Amino acid sequence: MWIAILLLAGAVLGAGGLVSFVPARRTTQWLKPLLAFSGAHLFALTITHLLPEALTLPGGGLRLGYWVLAGFFGQLLLEVISQGIEHGHVHAPAAGEARGRVPLGIMLALVLHSLLEGSILVRGAGAGPAGRQFYALVLGIALHHMPAAVALATLLRLRLGAFGRVWPWLLLFALASPAGLLFSNYFVLKQLLGSGAYAALLGFVVGTFLHVSTTILFETSPEHRLNWPKLGATLAGLLLALVVGHE
Repeated sequence: MWIAILLLAGAVLGAGGLVSFVPARRTTQWLKPLLAFSGAHLFALTITHLLPEALTLPGGGLRLGYWVLAGFFGQLLLEVISQGIEHGHVHAPAAGEARGRVPLGIMLALVLHSLLEGSILVRGAGAGPAGRQFYALVLGIALHHMPAAVALATLLRLRLGAFGRVWPWLLLFALASPAGLLFSNYFVLKQLLGSGAYAALLGFVVGTFLHVSTTILFETSPEHRLNWPKLGATLAGLLLALVVGHE
């Protein structure tokens, strides 16, 4: 369990920390392949493992579709607040925006998104990623958080100036998923698994994953042209999801 926590937090702090010494132009160059890689990995993991498992859990079945829809459109609404930072969007402060202030709405939306993702990391919930393939899902979420960490660190550096002021907020994001993991496993585990609530929670997060991953994949090739680095990153993310989730 502690390995999962370290992996989740370390991915955010490591990726976000790179922004402190990598020029903004270089960050943009390697962020797009990273987004393509993480988007493909998350999409493949969701389709091949999370969704089938959710359907087989107590409380799943036909009703699960409503929770998937709720997660998909809930994420759409959440991104009105987060401004798409979950999939690597960085919006420079507008002329009328006060520099030196943390965008609390964006932080709140990102932390909530991360808490929900961490909350599905429950050992023994089923035969799929949340059970036997627990660490495959941990890896998928960690990879998904890396571009978001880069985007958040870049945005906060633009807002706050000194990178030393960025670290506390980056740490808050890094600890959100581990907090969700700990809460689900040590405080409400029996209630989640005994009432069918875990199937609903997993379905909701599946919906958010589908929205985020497909948005990433569409946005990395908006011109609909063949881009070999992005294609290679996309295929690598897909293959990694198939390999780590192979039974």
